Amino acid sequence: MTITENRPSGTGAGGRWTTTPTTPEEWIDRARDVATILAEDAVARDRGTEPPLAEVALLKDSGLATVLGPVEFGGGGQTWETAYRLIREVATADGSIGQLYGYHLLWFWAARLVGTPEQIAAVEQAATESRWFFGGAVNPRDNDVEIADEGDTLVYHGAKTFSTGSRVSDVTVLEGVLSGTDTHIFAIVPSNSEGLTFHDDWDNIGQRRTESGSVTIDNVRTDWSSAAGFVDKVFQPRVYNTLNVPIIQLVFVNFYLGIARGALDSAAEYTRTTTRAWLHSTVDNALDEPYIVDLYGDYTAKLWAVEALADAVAAEQQQLHDRADSVTEAERGEHEVRVAAAKARATEVALEITAGIFEALGARATASSHGFDRFWRNVRTHTLHDPVFYKRREVGRHVLTGELPTPTWYS
Repeated sequence: MTITENRPSGTGAGGRWTTTPTTPEEWIDRARDVATILAEDAVARDRGTEPPLAEVALLKDSGLATVLGPVEFGGGGQTWETAYRLIREVATADGSIGQLYGYHLLWFWAARLVGTPEQIAAVEQAATESRWFFGGAVNPRDNDVEIADEGDTLVYHGAKTFSTGSRVSDVTVLEGVLSGTDTHIFAIVPSNSEGLTFHDDWDNIGQRRTESGSVTIDNVRTDWSSAAGFVDKVFQPRVYNTLNVPIIQLVFVNFYLGIARGALDSAAEYTRTTTRAWLHSTVDNALDEPYIVDLYGDYTAKLWAVEALADAVAAEQQQLHDRADSVTEAERGEHEVRVAAAKARATEVALEITAGIFEALGARATASSHGFDRFWRNVRTHTLHDPVFYKRREVGRHVLTGELPTPTWYS
């Protein structure tokens, strides 16, 4: 059964889900339900080229897309601690959808990070009630998008190599530099805005269905009032503005760990049902093969350890979210060091597990029909987003000298 056939028609409206979760545990159970649906044809969908519209509809219909939204507007009212767990659960079944979901949640939260109180209230109400799915054209390695000031209007012009969420998004976060200044401006625009063209050119070995192709931004217009955090064309800064990087890096951590968990669980099921003991071993059943048992014990212990670290760092971050207006530079920097440590360990463990599971499966498991390679391809593709040794350097410099990372697009 495909996702389209199995997709619920809506929460509380005769669909698969007739209630909205209210506790973190209930939300995690909901994410597991979604992962179960995603897993049914994950191997086949990994080979597909169509945009994941049904998968995004599933995230919306399950309530996961609005889990951070205010309860009074139909959202889940949950914390980032819970949101990270949901990303991890979704990614166990499909790393691409785990990434799409995580990026969506970051951009959903962007108004909280940068906006004025009035913008935050307006965006969160509209995004929750209308179940917007967010994309973002904010790749910092490309040339800056240029912004022209035309009185009451901002005009964005440029291009970005990557724009995750592109064709499946309802709204897109744009970012650029105001012409003649060094002032960066974020704004949310409809994804069908005139001049915003998404190109179907994402053709990578992994994370194939993240809609991460390039985008052309040809004089896209929006009101100055949508410039996040600006009052009378002047930005209102606070340290909390810079928490976007720790958030997105923890998003990465959690879908890496979700992919690793999916690989390990899928491999264990194959081992239980299909793997044979080696002919020169002294056992008849693969479940008694000491090398196989050791491998699962080793990988599980490593994964549990990094999951625990990720959860601890998420809890630390939630304390910063809870007092956004009083976060200090030192607190932000110390937290980023912890995030960097989690990112480094999650990268290494996820790559080790997704590549190493084949040692417990046997040659027949390399048949493309099983799709075990997708786990490694997905992790390998995204872990190149920013070099992991620079994350270790953040940690090492802090340990040796007390240095804290300067806020950048990657630290």
